[in-house]
Amino acid sequence: MPPPGQIPGRPPTGGGYGAPVPPQHNPYAQTSAGAPAGPYGPPQPSYYGPPQQPGAPGAAPGGRGGAGKAVLWAVVGAAVASALWGGGVVLLGKDSDKADLRGYTVKKNLCDTADLSAFTSEYPKPDDDPSSYVSDRPTVAEMYCSESLKKDASTYSDAYVTLQADLHRKSDPQPEFADRWRSYTDHGTISSEKYTVTAVDGFGDEAFLITQDTITTSSGSESGSREVMLEVRDGWMTFSLSWDAYASSLNDDSGATATISQATQWVKDATKATLPELK
Repeated sequence: MPPPGQIPGRPPTGGGYGAPVPPQHNPYAQTSAGAPAGPYGPPQPSYYGPPQQPGAPGAAPGGRGGAGKAVLWAVVGAAVASALWGGGVVLLGKDSDKADLRGYTVKKNLCDTADLSAFTSEYPKPDDDPSSYVSDRPTVAEMYCSESLKKDASTYSDAYVTLQADLHRKSDPQPEFADRWRSYTDHGTISSEKYTVTAVDGFGDEAFLITQDTITTSSGSESGSREVMLEVRDGWMTFSLSWDAYASSLNDDSGATATISQATQWVKDATKATLPELK
């Protein structure tokens, strides 16, 4: 009798469950080159297709594909920001910090350039040896002039006129200009030495008139001094013109010292005449 479970007429099987079924050929299977075959045949492809390569479109978030996108957007963002910044420079002007000199130029001799004719009616005697200098540096140019003033009957100088023009090439003098000249109200230890500071119109962007009067009269003789200064800022150019008079018994033949009001008019007229000559 054949063993239980065996069909008569068939050869015996190698096991109690029949011969093993060979693996079926899959016409869609792809064998990776060089990959060892398993005991049940070559590795089968994924149900949804071949595996994705790292960094390929559609890679899972957080993989190399996401990092690549981040780098790409960073490059694009930097390019856009650079373009916008460049456009802003064009719109605002890349030379927006260039010195605003309003056409003023360096003069070799400020005494020769200045128009001081406003003083000649009171002081007709010219100064035969005025003092002047010019310093032309990359950041600032300075021009200076000082002349003595004499009346017809005077042996000594009755007054002095001093001018200075500065061309600021690297820094705008505007932020400090007003405070610099208003600070004169803090000068002096007694009331007679105090300065008066007044803003005036008609000279550049801003201007200040500074005056001081310490002259007293005793027994018909004057002593002390009077001073009038006009300080002007026009763009990055600053200009100063001052008149100083010193009363002394050694010069009594010159008569009374000019008043602050008279000197103020001379200073203003000389400034108006000189500024255009500096261009």
